[in-house]
Amino acid sequence: MSRFHVSITPEPDSYSSAKPKGSQFHSSGLPYATSSSSNHLNMSSSHNKYSVLLPTYNERDNLPIIVWLLTKTFAENNLDYEIIIIDDNSPDGTLEIAKQLQNVYGENRIVLRPRAGKLGLGTAYVHGIQNATGNFVIIMDADMSHHPKAIPQFIRKQKERDYDIVTGTRYTSGGGVYGWDLRRKLTSRGANFIADLLLNPGVSDLTGSFRLYKKDVLHQIINATVSKGYVFQMEMMVRAKQFNFSVAEVPITFVDRVYGESKLGANEIVGYLKGLWTLFTSI
Repeated sequence: MSRFHVSITPEPDSYSSAKPKGSQFHSSGLPYATSSSSNHLNMSSSHNKYSVLLPTYNERDNLPIIVWLLTKTFAENNLDYEIIIIDDNSPDGTLEIAKQLQNVYGENRIVLRPRAGKLGLGTAYVHGIQNATGNFVIIMDADMSHHPKAIPQFIRKQKERDYDIVTGTRYTSGGGVYGWDLRRKLTSRGANFIADLLLNPGVSDLTGSFRLYKKDVLHQIINATVSKGYVFQMEMMVRAKQFNFSVAEVPITFVDRVYGESKLGANEIVGYLKGLWTLFTSI
């Protein structure tokens, strides 16, 4: 009997619940993590470590904020973690900002694994997991489209039935998308509809990129995945079903990037369709 099944959990509280309050900033201008939440989750009974993979390209404005939100979330919930920043030689100085963040939070929390050029999302994950020391790996966007407030919800869901993967979904009750125009929403919905029709992956948001994996599971999936670019995320879930890994879903709120420009353009859409067809004909 297949272990692949999907369970859905309601989304946590509002997107703004983890905004900085008061004087919580280092003299360098970068924020400290805090652990003063009165209702934090005690998740340290069985020791786990969570490695967050953050591929970056021109994210100098977003990176300090997402790192602050991540460290705050992990500290408040008494979780062991590391944040692995894989920068692809960003011309805007993202790596220099990452080095400053490492000075503030420490080399044990902020791990820098830069690369020589823009080599793609899939290979960034491969590079990141090779350097991850946690037994769980979280993948998410560095542009604040994914709020770290959902991470405790992912962890709770994973613990319910020892799921292999927990994936965020925009397209079920409690999930949503904010900041996109109608064209972008239709493009995303259409991409998911076509992918679901062709690949039948068993999840409601195949093109999403906010997920929690057991490290050994992610390693096996990545080794079997051959797609590039945005299709890489889709193939990972198709491979998960192929290998009978158990998958749970948690509704998330996706918010369009605050700083910088979207990297989704006509070339990416064409590449997505070509990659989707290749995936359909090869699996």
